[in-house]
Amino acid sequence: MAMGLMEQAFVFLGAGVVTVPIAKRLGLGSVLGYLIAGVIIGPYVLGIVGSHLENVMHFAEFGVVMMLFLVGLELQPSILWKLRVPIVGLGGAQVVLSTALLTAVALLFGLSWQMALAVGMILALSSTAIVLQLLNENGLMKTELGQSSFAVLLFQDIAVIPMLALMPLLAMAGAATTEPAAGQLTGYQHALQLVAVIGGIILAGKFLLRPLFRIIAQTKMREIFTATALFLVVGIALLMDSIGVSAALGTFLAGVVLAESEYRHELEAEIAPFKGLLLGLFFISVGASINFAILLAKPAFIIGLVFGLILCKMLVLFVLGKLFKMQGINRWFFSFALAQSGEFCFVLFTFASQHHILTPDITEPLVVVVALSMAVTPLLMIVNNKVVEPFFSGADEQEQAEADHIDDGDTPVILAGMGRFGQIVSRLLIMKGHQVTVLEHDATQVELVRKFENKVFYGDASRPDLLHAAGAETAKLLIVAVDEHEKTLEIVEHARKHYPHLKILVRAVGRLEVHELQESGADIIVRETFHSALNLAEQALTSLGVEAEEARRSAAIFKEHDERNIIAMAELYGDEKGYRSQAQENYRALAAVLQADSQDAQAFNEQCDETSGKCPD
Repeated sequence: MAMGLMEQAFVFLGAGVVTVPIAKRLGLGSVLGYLIAGVIIGPYVLGIVGSHLENVMHFAEFGVVMMLFLVGLELQPSILWKLRVPIVGLGGAQVVLSTALLTAVALLFGLSWQMALAVGMILALSSTAIVLQLLNENGLMKTELGQSSFAVLLFQDIAVIPMLALMPLLAMAGAATTEPAAGQLTGYQHALQLVAVIGGIILAGKFLLRPLFRIIAQTKMREIFTATALFLVVGIALLMDSIGVSAALGTFLAGVVLAESEYRHELEAEIAPFKGLLLGLFFISVGASINFAILLAKPAFIIGLVFGLILCKMLVLFVLGKLFKMQGINRWFFSFALAQSGEFCFVLFTFASQHHILTPDITEPLVVVVALSMAVTPLLMIVNNKVVEPFFSGADEQEQAEADHIDDGDTPVILAGMGRFGQIVSRLLIMKGHQVTVLEHDATQVELVRKFENKVFYGDASRPDLLHAAGAETAKLLIVAVDEHEKTLEIVEHARKHYPHLKILVRAVGRLEVHELQESGADIIVRETFHSALNLAEQALTSLGVEAEEARRSAAIFKEHDERNIIAMAELYGDEKGYRSQAQENYRALAAVLQADSQDAQAFNEQCDETSGKCPD
């Protein structure tokens, strides 16, 4: 029975609402949750959706168009320049080598070179959604491993655009040389038309879209701004579709053009919810369209293709990790995490089919292979965490000895971490004439800081040998300003155990982290946002009409009470009920003190002689 629009929306949304939270709780990720939802409502399980799925799929692909628009918006020149080496070097090498290897394998299966190249390019891509989720869940986004993985994914996202442009050329190369039909453009005419449209999008983005958004923003009507953003994306998509080119290409270029616009963040905020919902619908549609009859008919063949694909990509990733000097455990994580194929594969397979490059008997099994490769990624990470990392951890410890040689390890101060926090600390100390030995474990950050002629050594301060080489035996202070709390604890615990003479000053994230650092032996702990937030609150009080002296005194009282209380409450850490009760009591006591101070200040001001301006001593 045919389903109406409301019934389809109810089924798809309901499937996502039920399965995605379960998948997230099981550690499978939202993408796999959507795929599973599609499988359940698809023709091979419950059979709720069937013949009308193609129309839903066509609509859902608009989510991918929006994704590429947002990818373009994020490609600011400053970000690209900072990651230029891993993006072009590591990312480019991964795409080229994976494409070459997979193309060679496809040729062995008897495909023509056009088909083999298309298959190789498509399967070389990894899942941005899955990999970024893995990095976030493991707290690796800000590490060197996270930056390298993000660079590869970013290059892959960018590489989708030339892949889309190359597909029609492969179709022309594989087609018979016949004269174009009446009214049909030749290859050269089509290329010129494409160049003209792309040029028009770039010029319009620079000279028309900014004034348009400025006018819309002046109306101060958010719904109109949202409508304009959607109008822009839909309009460019229709324009590109009218000339037979992927809509994603045009919207990506529009995003890049607007990346430096003052309206970039507003556009991201307005488009992101639609992108997320439509992408979810897209993944559900993909799950529902997986032909399980193929899997059941040839299970050994399909499973063999899945693991063959994963092994080929892992081989390339592992070799590149070695060439780019990744540490052993990081190299294994990098290889396992990016070994699957990604969400853009579904789009490119559809695009390749539409241009008659790949036939259904090729794309249908490969769609199943891609979906299964994404589905086994959580299992691969379990294998990596439970089997591979412990087995190779001994070899990795020896390999980590590639840190910089420290040639001035006799300074009175060792600073671990040269991010924004650590840079401020080091600059002030150095400007006051104190020598500082700086350690930073993020190679990208080391390269950036050295460009400003700052001396910094690449190495992980949590390694005992490196801390010893930095001069911990003779130093007076150890300042720990790294981002990761667990690594901070490891450094503090080791330093307190082996170098008891060191005075340890530590950066902390929040109150609970302060208690853990106190137990580890830190001497002075500074919460990274406490003083800046206190300063801002003081400025807010003066902006509300409070006298500057009273605002300064209130901030000082708050600081004194809060710092005293956080030390006193350390003994309650772990007793959730007692801790919460004491925190509420401290809050009431501090509020009473501040209120009393305000009353004293008011009484003092009332005693002032308004005419003479004199106040009592």
